[in-house]
Amino acid sequence: MNIRDARPGDETAILGLIRELAVYEKAPDEVINTAEQLRTDLFEDRVCEAFVVENEQSEIVGFALFYVSYSTWKGRCLYLEDFYIQPEFRRGGIGSKLFLKVVETAKKWGVKRMDWQVLDWNEPAIAFYQKHEAILDGEWINGRFFF
Repeated sequence: MNIRDARPGDETAILGLIRELAVYEKAPDEVINTAEQLRTDLFEDRVCEAFVVENEQSEIVGFALFYVSYSTWKGRCLYLEDFYIQPEFRRGGIGSKLFLKVVETAKKWGVKRMDWQVLDWNEPAIAFYQKHEAILDGEWINGRFFF
């Protein structure tokens, strides 16, 4: 398995993984993004970045997508938007390597905090984050508008 920076041409595979994640999270109809928009956002406007995981056949089987966010209390932060490895490639440590690569990026960028969300019913993900000694905060309620 190989972890590398996403590059132009990866957007279709990343979007496929995003759709797989949406199915797992019981929200397959929520994905309205396109490969073209993802390409623009990742490689032209650079509003986000991503790492991809390739298997031995150079197929993309996982990804982590993240961007800089801002806390008025802390300053610059890194927000991990999505983190996904296809189920058949889990349990070999690649998820931990990918997660730690994002953590290292956060440290390299000098951010004060790294944030992400996990669904309260996603016990495997919760256990994964707890294994990495993450703080999982059940106090805050998410607010959101859709446009």
